Amino acid sequence: MTLGDLVEFKTNSEDADFWLIRKGSENTVGKPTKEYSPEHIGVTIIDNSILDPQYLFYYFMMLQNKGIFKMMAKGTTRLMNIRISDVKSIPLSM
Repeated sequence: MTLGDLVEFKTNSEDADFWLIRKGSENTVGKPTKEYSPEHIGVTIIDNSILDPQYLFYYFMMLQNKGIFKMMAKGTTRLMNIRISDVKSIPLSM
């Protein structure tokens, strides 16, 4: 099962549960945040009875701390970006 099976990801999503920084340095790309920006990837849980938004927020923090987003990001060290399709394909348990 991948995150794309349980979560909706889209940019310019003001009503998302939280957001992922889509563009930035290798240290910030993929970082979850509670602050909206139209450039961030909005993360919305499809069914809260299956997956808790707070759990997923911390799961993304763990992925970002492990460098998972840095490995999947495209671009230069100073300006990297991640794609929604890459985030959707992440297995739910790593």
